[in-house]
Amino acid sequence: MTRVFNFSAGPAALPEPVLREAAAEMLDWHGSGMSVMEMSHRGKEFIAIAAEAEALLRELLAVPSGYQVLFMQGGAIAENAIVPMNMLRGKASADYIDTGEWSKKSIKEAKKYAAVNVVASSADTGYTTIPRPESWKLDPNAAYVHICSNETIGGVEYHFTPDVGRVPLVADMSSDILSRPVDVSKYGLIYGGAQKNIGPAGLTIVIVREDLLGSALPVTPSAFDYKTVAENESMYNTPPTYAIYIAGLVFKWIQAQGGLPVIAEHNRKKAALLYDYLDASSFYRSPVARDCRSLMNVPFKLADEKLDAAFLKGAEARAMVQLKGHRAVGGMRASLYNAMPLEGVQTLVAYLSEFEARHG
Repeated sequence: MTRVFNFSAGPAALPEPVLREAAAEMLDWHGSGMSVMEMSHRGKEFIAIAAEAEALLRELLAVPSGYQVLFMQGGAIAENAIVPMNMLRGKASADYIDTGEWSKKSIKEAKKYAAVNVVASSADTGYTTIPRPESWKLDPNAAYVHICSNETIGGVEYHFTPDVGRVPLVADMSSDILSRPVDVSKYGLIYGGAQKNIGPAGLTIVIVREDLLGSALPVTPSAFDYKTVAENESMYNTPPTYAIYIAGLVFKWIQAQGGLPVIAEHNRKKAALLYDYLDASSFYRSPVARDCRSLMNVPFKLADEKLDAAFLKGAEARAMVQLKGHRAVGGMRASLYNAMPLEGVQTLVAYLSEFEARHG
């Protein structure tokens, strides 16, 4: 069996040990005589799986007391609506920082429920930077301040936690959650789709401070009311059971690597290897400002876009897939999530050099 190096932005590569363990347990989980896919979410077997997954996530992120961890569905796209439904709490407006395509989607959706103040934007730089915090025109009466901590498409990432005063900070962390330690206490709410660093598509993680629960808009569906979900231990409706199970295995894998500090250092090494090559080359170009380059999603462009198809064909021949950039920005994109081994980046850099020597 030959496995490729999968540079997909999501659904993304999973750690091979996790896939092997899931395969071994597919027909019979721990002597239950059932696959996890077949279990009742009310049965003792799955309740144990879900409880362990939550406990592991709390441990990895050092989630403080006073926060709820919710397993939901719908991804970040759904949360773009669910967040304002729950977080306005009687206020009329919310502040949003616009740093790329995913921020724009969040802003567009939130406008259906609230007055949205775009208090800073990097549109004028083509979304290749993050606006300096001192330029943000924050409203102290806003319900919350929303950021996208890592823009999967444009490849910009916050390497700091914004100080927004007493207003709750909300972050879409879909593509960098669990890639590094995070001080959860500085956030009112963190959310993210699982399909980057956590597990298969279908699961959404929400970490929310308890004092922010209980004031959802009347139009909020019960299954999307954070308070209802919390009171029912993420089982108000049938949860994405298999995705939660896989997430639990991934959490164990991260723990076995040494936890998030070790994972973060590994991710820095991978990203540095690729960025260093791109910066030394005149054939390739990394468009993102150096102080906010993503460690997870590395967009780059060839000197001549007419060579893009040949580049991708050659990459696939060398067992590297999903390197085509998002249609919104073009070019190439290498996603270096936790499960991408250093060997994969080394193989990519060797190919970049080979292709440049042939076509440069």
